[in-house]
Amino acid sequence: MARFLLTHAVTAGAERSPDKEAVRYSGNSLSYAELESRTNSLARTLIENGVSRGDRVGIFMNKGLESAVAIYGIMKAGAAYVPLDPFAPVARVAYVIQDCGIRHLLTKEAKADQVGEILGLQSSLECLIGLPCTDQPAMRCLSWDDACAAPGQPLANNLTEQDLAYILYTSGSTGTPKGIMHTHRSGLSFAEWAAEEYGLLPTDRLSNHAPLHFDLSTFDFFAGAIAGATTIVIPEALTKFPVNLSKLIQDEKISVWYSVPFALMQLMERGVLDSRDLSALRWILFAGEVFPTKHLRELMNLLPHIRFSNLFGPTETNVCTYYHLAEPPESDDPIPIGKACANIEDLVVDVDGNPVPAGEVGELLIRGGVVMKGFWGQPEKTANGFFKRRMFNDFDDIFYRTGDLVHLDEHGYYRYLGRKDRQIKTRGYRVELDEIEVALLAYDDVEEAAVYPIPDGQGSNLIAASVIPAQGVALSEGELVEHLGKRLPPYAIPVEIEFASDFPRTSTGKINRRELQAAATQRRQSAALSE
Repeated sequence: MARFLLTHAVTAGAERSPDKEAVRYSGNSLSYAELESRTNSLARTLIENGVSRGDRVGIFMNKGLESAVAIYGIMKAGAAYVPLDPFAPVARVAYVIQDCGIRHLLTKEAKADQVGEILGLQSSLECLIGLPCTDQPAMRCLSWDDACAAPGQPLANNLTEQDLAYILYTSGSTGTPKGIMHTHRSGLSFAEWAAEEYGLLPTDRLSNHAPLHFDLSTFDFFAGAIAGATTIVIPEALTKFPVNLSKLIQDEKISVWYSVPFALMQLMERGVLDSRDLSALRWILFAGEVFPTKHLRELMNLLPHIRFSNLFGPTETNVCTYYHLAEPPESDDPIPIGKACANIEDLVVDVDGNPVPAGEVGELLIRGGVVMKGFWGQPEKTANGFFKRRMFNDFDDIFYRTGDLVHLDEHGYYRYLGRKDRQIKTRGYRVELDEIEVALLAYDDVEEAAVYPIPDGQGSNLIAASVIPAQGVALSEGELVEHLGKRLPPYAIPVEIEFASDFPRTSTGKINRRELQAAATQRRQSAALSE
């Protein structure tokens, strides 16, 4: 069948190979026929309970077989799924629910306490699926069994490829998360390219290491379904134990692995890979942050039979460039981010919007089907995020401004040089440093705050902060960490908070964050040498 919706891949898989495993989790699985039937049932239930085309439906649960059912069931109902970080502070989850106008939430009983706290805050929720009834009479509640008990036949709909499929929330520079809207077209454009580029087959078994709210997960589910492959959902707890994780890769015969470099470095250092049978593993893909070349070379030498590929792109564009490594890199120079994916037009411009010659530094712009629709509820931010190039006198080509600085090397590959703004990656997560400053300044006894990245010694970033307490107040790092833990996800909390009576300033009176950053980096390096 022709695909113009992300859900069509599951339907096609059920028609082609109904008994083929579509998704596995902790020894249990759903076939393509079972996934098709359950997602149709869930979609029917959602519609019967008020979900309409274009609605946003939240997913707030730890990963499992229900993750795949939730994703596809919501989209089949004509809505967009909004994955909520199951480990984020309740206030942050509640904000996303309210900001996105989520009325229906798919969850599990393990999250009952957090859901109760969310309901105690200002919330737009009207219906809970996966929890018994609450003490709020206006709230409709259904169990998972009831939600999937409706007839499993396909539903008729009038969706188009331009309908919203999912919204992913990332850090926002104003101190609040922002929602990135992807359509069926943008998600499918990436997934179809990935399935073809990496030669995915029905015999492949893909890892789902990334959480649902991280854009890497769209490859695992969507590209896998297009190929009729099996997606292995990895329990969150297992990601913290490299030895157990490597055993899962062996036992589940995973053939295509996709994760942030940090996970691969942990596997290499503590996953006893040399004692595992990884003969089924044929391709390792990594994205989300820079992979330190010396560690990448070590991993490639350890696993010489496996191909490696670097995927690059902000959440707003899915993946926009890629680079295959034919052999371990010889030097320690950062590897390229590669060339634009098929059906993507790339453009590098200077600060005035003029194209730069090959070899010169500029901002990477991207145009094509993979680009997001915009930022949820932020039309001005959406408008500012795009660049218009006048063509044919009367028409504009519209590119997304990635904010990434690159240059084209002598081999025709892009090399990444950093961010235009103060957005950084830490362990694969994108974090706005300004959001952390806003959270610190929200504490009554904090007079001023500055947040900056410091190198972790492995090619990525850690987050540090400097704080000026209110006059006469003695602050402790512990109380600030506790405060931040209620507003930010764990990966966004600084590893070091320094207290100061004043900050270095630039000539214009602004805080000199570079000087603070240099001092913090020096302190960390000195501490490491003295250990």
